[in-house]
Amino acid sequence: MNAPIKTLLVDDQASFREAMHILLELDSSVEVVAEAANGEEALKLTTEHMPQVVLMDLQMPVMCGAEATRRIRDRHPGVRVLVLSVFDQEKDVFEALRAGASGYILKNTPMAQMMDAIRIVAAGQTYLQPTIATQVVAEFNRLSRPITLSGEGRRLASMLSQREVEILQHLVRGMSNKEIASALSLTEGTVKNHMTRILDKLQVPDRTGAALKARDLGLG
Repeated sequence: MNAPIKTLLVDDQASFREAMHILLELDSSVEVVAEAANGEEALKLTTEHMPQVVLMDLQMPVMCGAEATRRIRDRHPGVRVLVLSVFDQEKDVFEALRAGASGYILKNTPMAQMMDAIRIVAAGQTYLQPTIATQVVAEFNRLSRPITLSGEGRRLASMLSQREVEILQHLVRGMSNKEIASALSLTEGTVKNHMTRILDKLQVPDRTGAALKARDLGLG
């Protein structure tokens, strides 16, 4: 008989952690070795317990799930992170995957499917809930299509650096400066500086204006 999968449960809601702990351990293939209420605790407890899988919430105080995932994967590459969230927005999914998560599943998923996800991730594979996988494929296909610019779009694009174009494309997807910085491996301050230059070049007053103009011109 295989040893149970050592799992760390991370969520800021104590009632949810308690319920999940009970449900997970109804299956003998999983052992919950510890619980954390935020990303900072998750990082500490991962080092102490070295779980095989971390079940990670995203929106938490002190340190968010994406940042905790990034740090856990940097320090302990063998530990797998499965994001367990109520959010299914594209930007949340991509932020988690960029941070190094091995899977993404919603909290309302049936337990049998959740257990399958834990086993798959523990085995070193990737698991995406079908609805999430559909979003990922759609976004990949969108990004793979060549960008067709209008004449005005080509003129403006020629005024922008490659990095500024990349930032605009992320802005059009509704990402914050912090999320753009994470996606492009930049500091948030660097993104803000680029954004100031972008607003000046596009002659718009704010981020919303830049996103709308970029979309109209075919830049996103």
